[in-house]
Amino acid sequence: MKKFIYKELVAASSRPMVLSILAAGDEYGYEIIRQVKQLSGGDLQWSPGMLYPLLHRLERDGLIEGYWELTGEGRPRKYYRLTARGRRQMSIDKASWRSVSAALEISWRGRSVPAG
Repeated sequence: MKKFIYKELVAASSRPMVLSILAAGDEYGYEIIRQVKQLSGGDLQWSPGMLYPLLHRLERDGLIEGYWELTGEGRPRKYYRLTARGRRQMSIDKASWRSVSAALEISWRGRSVPAG
């Protein structure tokens, strides 16, 4: 059974997810969708309508760049790669997500945080 995940959390995690996938190597859209599903154990199932506007925005912001390559069948396919700016943003996103996650874990355990 698929878990319910709030769309706001999916939207907030979409940039760091795509940047981290592209940090491992260049990919095309449908492969990114497949990897998101695999990485989440099937809990996140992105649609092309969700991914492609994100890819266009990341490209416009200079975090990724796209290029065309011919497939084995001779059809062009657009691949995306992480830029240097995208790597820097991924590092910022990673630190931010770790901070948020750590704070949530502490609060869910009911522990108080030392003042300071």
